[in-house]
Amino acid sequence: MMWLVRLAIQRPYTFVVMAILIAILGLGSIFTMPVDIFPAINIPVISVIWTYTGLLPDDMEKRIVLICERAMTTTVDDIQHIESRSYPGVAVIRVYFQPNVHVELAFAQVTALVQTLLRTYPQGTFPPLIVKYDASSVPIIQLGVNSPTLSEQDLADFAQNFIRTDLARIEGASIPLPYGGKTRSIMVDIDPRALYAYQTSPSDISAAIGNQAPIIPAGTAKMGTREYFIQTNSSPAAVEEFNMLPVKTLNGSTVYMKDIGHVRNGFAVQTNIVRQDGTRGALLTVLKHGETSTLKIVSDVKKQLPSALAGLPKDLKVTPLFDQSVYVRASVWGVVREATIAAILTGLMILLFLGSLRSTMIVCASIPLSILTSIIILHMLGESLNVMTLGGLALAVGILVDDATVEIENTNRNIAMKKPIVRAILDGAQQIATPTLISSLSICIVFVPVLLLQGAAKYLFTPLGMAVVFAMLTSYMLTRTLVPTMMHYLMKAELPLLQRKEDAPARPEDGWIWKVHKGFDKRFEKAREKYRESLYWIMDNRPLVAGAFAAFALLSLVLVLFVGRDFFPTVDTGQIRIHIRPPVGTRIEESELLFGGIEGEIRKIIPAKDLQTILDNIGLPNSGINLAFSDTATISNSDGDILVDMKTREFLPASRSSE
Repeated sequence: MMWLVRLAIQRPYTFVVMAILIAILGLGSIFTMPVDIFPAINIPVISVIWTYTGLLPDDMEKRIVLICERAMTTTVDDIQHIESRSYPGVAVIRVYFQPNVHVELAFAQVTALVQTLLRTYPQGTFPPLIVKYDASSVPIIQLGVNSPTLSEQDLADFAQNFIRTDLARIEGASIPLPYGGKTRSIMVDIDPRALYAYQTSPSDISAAIGNQAPIIPAGTAKMGTREYFIQTNSSPAAVEEFNMLPVKTLNGSTVYMKDIGHVRNGFAVQTNIVRQDGTRGALLTVLKHGETSTLKIVSDVKKQLPSALAGLPKDLKVTPLFDQSVYVRASVWGVVREATIAAILTGLMILLFLGSLRSTMIVCASIPLSILTSIIILHMLGESLNVMTLGGLALAVGILVDDATVEIENTNRNIAMKKPIVRAILDGAQQIATPTLISSLSICIVFVPVLLLQGAAKYLFTPLGMAVVFAMLTSYMLTRTLVPTMMHYLMKAELPLLQRKEDAPARPEDGWIWKVHKGFDKRFEKAREKYRESLYWIMDNRPLVAGAFAAFALLSLVLVLFVGRDFFPTVDTGQIRIHIRPPVGTRIEESELLFGGIEGEIRKIIPAKDLQTILDNIGLPNSGINLAFSDTATISNSDGDILVDMKTREFLPASRSSE
């Protein structure tokens, strides 16, 4: 690589322009790359969701799930394994595929298969919902929809048909149907006594509505020079007109809908309830899919909300209950802050050892350029800025200074030998070329096993390894090109200092940096002498030292029994989540009463004004108290757990429960 060093000295502007280009492209990549907490985890999974209202879980498993699973193992390629869960009226089948499968082809095969199975299923089975599962499709912001005046039907209607449709246009956002509220439906309230009196059954009512409210195209009619479309539309224009539909004829008289019941604009049977600040409401969850930046999606949602609410009632309020961008931004900037502090401390240490501000500038210039080059390559490979990639770059900061520092120190040694500046640079680069290359490759090869990982760990740690390797290789190339160029032009002014003997004391006319360096260097030499003496003692007592080290290593293995195991470390996000599960079979209305009781107890502990203060201190909006249901409620934070027994509705000390 010596030809590259000579080229850098002969053509300095080429590599200066290269450095400027790296800076421009690197900054551009930073502003255009997606930003998230973790890299995208592309696990090939497809979910098949069957629904059949009223069917028991055992029947869902035997009549639907089992048949579908066996058929998929016959006709769908590259299946790794299949998991399924059956609930009352719902069955969820998850099909896990091999890592390198084409998910689009698998999706098409599953879709084609389930359509053919409908003929073998119980009558009335609808086609399933088929969803491509993505581990990165997680809720990034939740919007609570409530109003002091609007009904639950209106809240659900506005959330589903207005707010959701406006927000669904945002790139990278996926918004499922809202939770809570009451889904608007045309309901028929039947009077059982009138039904018996008129000798009518519910099936007669269903047949009457189905037969007398059709919308059927009837072709066209040619009249003169025009052709008109003809459509038979018997559907009533207003809900009240349904009450005038005839149901049957009994003893020569017509029985109308109004005689046996009442048709009204109502709501479907409610299967979930959302409460916010003690009142019912609706909940919209915005999911992230693909590799779009979490920060961009949340920002676009907040920008789109005012226009989505522009034509809706003023009493309708939409409150962000959960905003993942707060944690993403805090995590990313936390890593950036620590990496910056590490770079500053590294620069100060280099300044202390070298005693030259110009040499320190040369070393510190190679650090950001190496990091920016790594970011450029990661951007070209489709990666994102996340905790793992930034953590890898922060890890590399301390390593990146080695190549440039060693080259500058060796060049200074050659300058002290009274060599000309160009000859000192060339000789210094040649003398360390092989050791620095081997050192860089030794560090890079440590991350090669990361490429052999499988599953979620592969997607998490591969970007970290690539970030370090790209930065290290770039650092080595910069020490062959940009560092010699900068030394050639910046170190000429320091030649008188560098050409002195190594043990020469500082002179009164020298700068304070050089004086501090010489004082530190003198004390460092004394510490090195003591270290040399300790090495002599260690070599004279090798059995004792080896035995002590082996005993320490064996005793350290005992700590494995006390260290916990988890996929991710514990993170304090400033939230308290309570999961409540009532006894099996509890009506949703009774569950809401339990919910309200727990919420009331929490409000006794944390009044609303104190809760707002806490939320303001951690930078979150007033999200209210929002809970999900469980047998025993556990309130967890960094200080411990508070348990709630759902049977007695009492708070328990942690020692009275095994959960």
